Amino acid sequence: MGRWTRVGIFGEKVQEIILNTTDTKSTNESIVFFVVKMLPPQIKSLIIDMDGVIWRADAPIGNLAAIFHRARERGLRFVFATNNSTRTSGQYVERLKEFGVEVEPWQVVTSSQAAAHALAQTFPPGTKVFMIGEDGLRSPLEEKGFDVLSTEDAPQAQAVVMGMDREVNFQKLVEATLLVRSGIPLYATNTDKTFPTPRGQIPGAGAWISVITTATGVEPIVAGKPSPFLMDLSMEKLDSLPHETLVIGDRLETDIAAGQGVGCATALVLTGVSTRKQAESWKPEIDIIADDLATLIG
Repeated sequence: MGRWTRVGIFGEKVQEIILNTTDTKSTNESIVFFVVKMLPPQIKSLIIDMDGVIWRADAPIGNLAAIFHRARERGLRFVFATNNSTRTSGQYVERLKEFGVEVEPWQVVTSSQAAAHALAQTFPPGTKVFMIGEDGLRSPLEEKGFDVLSTEDAPQAQAVVMGMDREVNFQKLVEATLLVRSGIPLYATNTDKTFPTPRGQIPGAGAWISVITTATGVEPIVAGKPSPFLMDLSMEKLDSLPHETLVIGDRLETDIAAGQGVGCATALVLTGVSTRKQAESWKPEIDIIADDLATLIG
């Protein structure tokens, strides 16, 4: 005789699980069959974080080729959305290809692209910009037509944009501080305090941005998660509405907060930073908590 129950804590939108229990006289054992459908039926598009979700440092999390083959079988459209501002979309496409995942450049959305997108809403092409960042930020700024200045020419800047810069130095921070103190607007790709490396967490973009905010008293316009710019740009590329989009990530304060902030369903995978205990106490409640991406996709 069948009965309804709930297995795990996956949020209200997850369907109940039916357990069909059959007693067998010969063995006096119970055979239990159960099927879990984790994705809400209205979901057509996925916005997927990268670090901690599909890979950890240089190691893939699960069989990525099989996972995304299954996603396509289910008719799910997807983009990868990352706060990592150091790489270009093209570089990510090549890295994904190494793991057997074929995607087009439009399917990778970075916080650098979101910053350039946000800047372009206020400033026209040709605007002089002082950038603290790497090629992953320079490329989308130049694609939008901005004139990226050298440190020597920084005083001419009409906007300051900051991202992760592993060659940051005191002079770059001085120029950014002087510009912002003079009233030049400050944009940031993200405010992640740390950046993952094989040796552990090192100072991230947020750590360096905090130097400027401390010296100026000015908070940046943030493009990456949890701000809405990256989510809005991702949904634009997917041609998807919030109610049919699931945001998947491993960090509550960035991925989940970003998805909830724009009205999307959210899923936390337990392969990265945040733990199940933290997730269960998060408010508003997360729609789905899954062990990993493979389990989530089904």
